[in-house]
Amino acid sequence: MAERSKHLHERKPPAAGQQAASGFLPQATLPRNPPDEPIAIAEMANHFGVTHRTLHFYEEKGLLSAGRIGLMRVYTRADMQRMALINTCREIGMPVAVIQELLEELSGATSQEEADGIFRQALRTRRRELTAALSTIQRQSQQIERLLSDDDDHDDAPTAHRIAVQLTDLEKRCLELMAEGYTPMRLSRALGLQSDEIAALEERIIRKFDANNRFQAVAKAVLLGVVAS
Repeated sequence: MAERSKHLHERKPPAAGQQAASGFLPQATLPRNPPDEPIAIAEMANHFGVTHRTLHFYEEKGLLSAGRIGLMRVYTRADMQRMALINTCREIGMPVAVIQELLEELSGATSQEEADGIFRQALRTRRRELTAALSTIQRQSQQIERLLSDDDDHDDAPTAHRIAVQLTDLEKRCLELMAEGYTPMRLSRALGLQSDEIAALEERIIRKFDANNRFQAVAKAVLLGVVAS
């Protein structure tokens, strides 16, 4: 068993882009009766209702890091806690890239309270995104009803409104990424701009769509067909 434990902790160095494990993680519900360490990949997959391929994918994205006993991937209880958090995030539709950012931020947490606060903020952000998406669906449904009830003379009205919203190439690209759920931090990385430049860019987009915030601007853009839903 000592030899098995030794191999269990001989993990490979983190791959490029892989996040370091955090000493503090928000509390996520673990499966009942978790297995004893070392936890084989089959047990890990079974307890979380995922496939081996899913666990491999999370490793490739730096969300998890397996140990080895010979050629077999194995995990610890700490890995199960991390996987529980990942599972919770995926269940609410949080993109993998956002989970990567969340875990990166959590890796710098110096207390359980700070880790819980970081997670609560991520949940609030996701709630706003879902609310905006719901609003978009409702508006699209209403638009379809209007189009179906209008005669042919009115069919071009949405197109005329769409042309009135003039965007630069940079604004269009930024808007497309916003529609994909990119946070300001990710926008800064993707577009190669500073945080203050991203803030100004978002503000211009919001004004052009006569919106109150970034989520409303995205909803209007989707409704008008400026970006894909």
